[in-house]
Amino acid sequence: MFSIRLSFIYADDHADLSLQTGLRGILQDYNRKIQLKSSSTLPVSLTGMKSNMLIVKRPFSTSHSSVDSKEMKKFQLLAHKWWDEEGEYAALHSMNDIRVPFIRDTLLSMSSNYHPGNPLSGIKILDVGCGGGLLSEPLGRLGASVTGIDPVEDNISTADRHKSFDPVLAKRIQYKSSSLEEIVEESMETFDVIVASEVVEHVADLEMFIKCCSQVLKPEGSLFITTINKTQLSYVLGIVVAEKIMGIVPEGTHEWEKFVSPEELERLLESNGFSVRTVNGMLYNPLSGSWGWMESTSLNYALHAVKSGARARSHATDAPPETDIQQCLATAGTAGTVPDGTV
Repeated sequence: MFSIRLSFIYADDHADLSLQTGLRGILQDYNRKIQLKSSSTLPVSLTGMKSNMLIVKRPFSTSHSSVDSKEMKKFQLLAHKWWDEEGEYAALHSMNDIRVPFIRDTLLSMSSNYHPGNPLSGIKILDVGCGGGLLSEPLGRLGASVTGIDPVEDNISTADRHKSFDPVLAKRIQYKSSSLEEIVEESMETFDVIVASEVVEHVADLEMFIKCCSQVLKPEGSLFITTINKTQLSYVLGIVVAEKIMGIVPEGTHEWEKFVSPEELERLLESNGFSVRTVNGMLYNPLSGSWGWMESTSLNYALHAVKSGARARSHATDAPPETDIQQCLATAGTAGTVPDGTV
């Protein structure tokens, strides 16, 4: 799946404060517009939003699956537009300029093997929620063996069709219309790396999603996540401005309740046998259409975590691995399709 966000060009830790005046003006204008809609319940003042955010939590999923059927329907409509670099996925195309080097350089720093021309040669990567293959392809060009999964069959068709134009990629990348839960049994501790870029803010059950990532990842394997923080600023810029005012992304693309803070994500990861190594803030400049790194994580952020090794896990006090395996397998039977490949 994807998440395209509008951010401003402030790389300061105090970005929230520096934007307050401008945001109030935007929200006041928006407030006047939605007063005509009696059904609107949007928190449109900064004070109101803050009080609402204190009590709103990520929805609890009763589906026993990380796949959200509503999210799939959203992205089904855009499946043919993945490779339009100036269309709805333009921000994801430009995100490759920072997320691909982030993945590549992190993995190279952890390995003593280097293959000139194919630096990721020999590495098996699972791209969860691969969509049309925007991230799978550059990772394949770096030499990795990539498996891309997505719950939307039309996304997989688009990805397969595009990779077929390059004989090298056709050999290095395989796509499958499947959920993460559905591949657990056949892929136990198979992958060296899992990438979930712009995915976790769309899944129905985040903890189950992370459990299943752990099951298919090798001990000491790496998990890379990019997503959006759950802050006052991300609500204003990611939903009110980007979707409702400027229409940069289709309205309804994001649900603020599904956004997750770095602290909450780290807690979930550590409770499932991961150690978080890096968290970096990301910033999208809508004027230049480019991404960059920043210190603040108040908007977008990228995270790298490493799964504990076999020895460490044998001394863990958590529930035995079999319990998590059974849970992932159980969800596969009710999943129907996959997590957010739209992801």
